[in-house]
Amino acid sequence: MKRNSQHPWHAAARSTARGLAILALALAAWVPAARAEHVRDLAAIQGVRDNPLIGYGLVVGLDGSGDQTTQTPFTVQSLATMLTQLGITLPPGTVTQMQMRNVAAVMVTAVLPPFAQPGQPLDVTVSSLGNAKSLRGGTLLMTPLKGADGLVYAIAQGNVLVGGAGASQGGSKVQINHLAAGRVPEGATVERGIPTPFAQSDHIRLELNTSDFATAGALTDAINAKLGEGTASARDGRVVEVKVPASINDRVRFVGDLENIEVALAEPAARVVINARTGSIVMNRTVTLEPAAVAHGNLSVTITSTPVVSQPGPLSGGTTQVTEKTDITVHQDGGSLMKLPAATNLADLVKALNALGANPGDLVAILQALKASGALRAELEVI
Repeated sequence: MKRNSQHPWHAAARSTARGLAILALALAAWVPAARAEHVRDLAAIQGVRDNPLIGYGLVVGLDGSGDQTTQTPFTVQSLATMLTQLGITLPPGTVTQMQMRNVAAVMVTAVLPPFAQPGQPLDVTVSSLGNAKSLRGGTLLMTPLKGADGLVYAIAQGNVLVGGAGASQGGSKVQINHLAAGRVPEGATVERGIPTPFAQSDHIRLELNTSDFATAGALTDAINAKLGEGTASARDGRVVEVKVPASINDRVRFVGDLENIEVALAEPAARVVINARTGSIVMNRTVTLEPAAVAHGNLSVTITSTPVVSQPGPLSGGTTQVTEKTDITVHQDGGSLMKLPAATNLADLVKALNALGANPGDLVAILQALKASGALRAELEVI
């Protein structure tokens, strides 16, 4: 006779294990799926950034479409100063009499990228400062580009490319795109670089694009899991400090691997963004709606003005008078009470709001009222 060696508590243990496994699967299915982002998409290295440059210059060679020097005296003054620097002396009183339509005063802007070195080309944007009609076909003369500290970081010069065309004759005008601004591809040359803290310390600081303690914690955990415990430490909800190798070559490779690390993030906070000027409404997918009832009616005011002519009597010596008769009508549509069902996802929420038949301006007021009543589970942000 074969004896069964299993005890009753073995079967109970297996049953309990199966129950726990089913519960774990159910909890995993219930927890919202995390989204993954790369470090480079969530944060930037502190101090490694672009720097704007600006300069004032002249564009010459225009086909009669430049500044009207009688209305823009600074154009003539700039031209006279430039000619003096080139060794050309103008007779006294000539400056105020100069009438040139092929010169335009412009502002030149560019962006100096991080780690830019002398000799590197930059694209520049040229914008008319006076009343020039078009910069098409013009040439930008040598223009120094300065930073916020007043130092020159690049020199710009080259032919201006304008992506448009226009013609005018006899009071008629046809224009395609904007003609008072253009680009000079690789029109500037870097003369001076800007030092960055990238190689000046044994650590770098990652600045999150948006301050969030949960994101800072998740970023720190992901870096430590990939590159070793203690590599990263969160300073606050915005900055994460990361230790880097001492060698510059190793540091560059290290930061390249660092930026490619994936960070598992929880769902973003529910938020509704309202543009009060345009009436635009944008909401993310985590916005939910509790059951609510909404009554909304439109109010319209109509003002009608009708001219009335009053004729004087015969031989009265009076004159004909024209007056206006104004009628004001106020009309308010009836607002029936509509029930909004619970919406647990963005599609249901949009469907529920569309059922109200309200325009974007009215939806702003409705969303604010839903938030005040506690039915809208989201943060309202007005920009």
